[in-house]
Amino acid sequence: MLAGGGHTHALLLRRWIMRPASRPADLAVLLVNRTSTALYSGMVPGLLAGLYPREACAIDLRDLCRRAGVGFVQAEITGLDPARRELLLQGRPPLRFHTLSLNVGCETLWQAGPSAATSAVQTVKPLEPFLAWLERRLNNPADPQVRIRGGGAAAVEVALALRSRGLQPELLLRGDGLQFGCAAAHQAAERLLAAAGIPIQRGVEDQAAADLACTGSRAPAWLAASGLPVQAGTGRVLTEASLMVQGCERLFASGDCAVIAADPRPPAGVWAVRAAPLLAENLWRLQADPPLPLRRWRPQRWALQLLGDGGVQGLPSPRALAVYGPFCWGPSRAIWRWKDWIDRRFMQGFAPASAMAAGAAPMACRGCAAKLPAAPLAAALGRLSPTGEAPPAEDAARLDVNERGELLLQSVDGFPALLDDPWLNARLTTLHACSDLWACGAQVRSLQAVVTLPEAAPAVQEEWLLQSLAGVRSVLDPLGATLLGGHTLEGRDGAGLGLSLAVNGAVLPQRSWPKGPLAAGQVLLLTRPIGTGVLFAAAMADAAKPGWLDAALAVMQQSQAPLVEILAAHGCQACTDITGFGLLGHLGEMLGPGQQVALDPDAIPALPGALELLEQGLSSSLAPANARALVALDGPIALNRAATAAEQQLWIDPQTCGPLLAALPAAAAQGALEAIRAAGFPQAALIGRVV
Repeated sequence: MLAGGGHTHALLLRRWIMRPASRPADLAVLLVNRTSTALYSGMVPGLLAGLYPREACAIDLRDLCRRAGVGFVQAEITGLDPARRELLLQGRPPLRFHTLSLNVGCETLWQAGPSAATSAVQTVKPLEPFLAWLERRLNNPADPQVRIRGGGAAAVEVALALRSRGLQPELLLRGDGLQFGCAAAHQAAERLLAAAGIPIQRGVEDQAAADLACTGSRAPAWLAASGLPVQAGTGRVLTEASLMVQGCERLFASGDCAVIAADPRPPAGVWAVRAAPLLAENLWRLQADPPLPLRRWRPQRWALQLLGDGGVQGLPSPRALAVYGPFCWGPSRAIWRWKDWIDRRFMQGFAPASAMAAGAAPMACRGCAAKLPAAPLAAALGRLSPTGEAPPAEDAARLDVNERGELLLQSVDGFPALLDDPWLNARLTTLHACSDLWACGAQVRSLQAVVTLPEAAPAVQEEWLLQSLAGVRSVLDPLGATLLGGHTLEGRDGAGLGLSLAVNGAVLPQRSWPKGPLAAGQVLLLTRPIGTGVLFAAAMADAAKPGWLDAALAVMQQSQAPLVEILAAHGCQACTDITGFGLLGHLGEMLGPGQQVALDPDAIPALPGALELLEQGLSSSLAPANARALVALDGPIALNRAATAAEQQLWIDPQTCGPLLAALPAAAAQGALEAIRAAGFPQAALIGRVV
């Protein structure tokens, strides 16, 4: 288990990609991090100053893990139970580990006071909330003043960066001077601040009002609360020279959250980077049979610091200082160019080797894009039928009527795992399967599961099964539904994780919605955007931006159960869910003979990045088979305007956890749309009308 996506772990993964033999053999590895990207600290000041886009500074952890053969779990770590060997996560079951490496970064060392002046202070770390705060301040030009608590190198860089963005920062110091390791650096930093017009307030009381805290760092509090040995004041985990935590077998720590007890160094990216080769070596040695003695490391005495001024307007900039122990050079533009070259070269080491070229053969997709194409499915069912025709498509089968007069419905669904994270994969699969019943207006009552686990050690299979069943329960428990049981299988010949579900529900006959046929005058409502197929196909080809996948997963994880009551209240008359056959394929199943629908291409919402990828020629492996639905555009489906090729490809893109497509009376459609958006589905849209 790699807890945290800091620089040490990122470089460890890169080492495993470049030197596969350096990774311990026959070892299942997971990386857990609260975000799918890790910002490279060396470029953060330039990011704040607007010199770099965020994508240029972000290491794509999800892609890095995929290339290294490591599972990725996006979750907030809340604690550690060393005795049970479990990593505690927010909103989901703990993950059990055999060996753990901690590289979870740090937080700003700031204690918010009881007064409004101190409790509202924004801390610089963690970086993600700080970047969101900065975006809000930049969008509010009427309030340019930013009072910064702190006088170290980081506070100076932040102040200079904010000044370059047009804000008016000032430093609030508790003492008389800046906190630098040498007098020369102190004087150079004072000159930089003066040239940028950034005032320094000295001897400021702790209770004074401030906006931003950049006052040193501490390790996350849960490390000390977990009973690990920590450094007084900073909470950094104490380790041996091997990076193994003192007194804790098979537990390592590195980066800003840790310190070698015998050779303490201040937190800095230099030491986190230098720790990666040693961590890789010692993990390999620990897993050897028999285990080999661990290597020891004595960090260098000083670390090179390169401080940029952010490119303040009116100055010959950007410029930078170079500080190494008691020595200081600059500021100069040459040092900035050197720093910029170092930082860009570091990030180039994490770039994917290549992306799938436009027009290349689609990747073999997973999720619902792995389903059988419509043509062989219909042909096989037709041969099985006495009439020679495939039965009409239905979202769920009607089994019986209970004593309350409710129709009992059942649907079955499942596919190969879309993600490495067994909990999240099971949650998505369950939401996807339940949507068949929601599309009928039904409530989900119970479920049975068939879980296929890869061949692995029993302890690993136990963890995969636990996480998978907990992911199923994360959907069922809020609905008051029951996981009845099921069956487990071991996949052979390299088969990966898989999940198949039988979902049971009930609905009163008068509340049950058919899939079709539609009726003239009805308005079509799509509950959320589409594009998951091409996004996850592109992810397999190193072509999807991390933010695009994050946005897609946020949409896919949202339960559509609350929409059933909203649609019922607004007189829903027909409904289906958009899954593997795409928008046009499933809309075609709703149409009766001679019916025609007018679609508005401008109204059909797409997930971020989907159209851009389709324009590049990327697509899901199921999309070519779905393309037969495009013939409907010359007949029963008419467009308000000509559609681009990318838009047409979007409409045949297979969806996992796709939207509901509902037909409503024209008079009720706008009210239903507003209610659905208010329920947390802001991209719901009215996309067409039955004519």
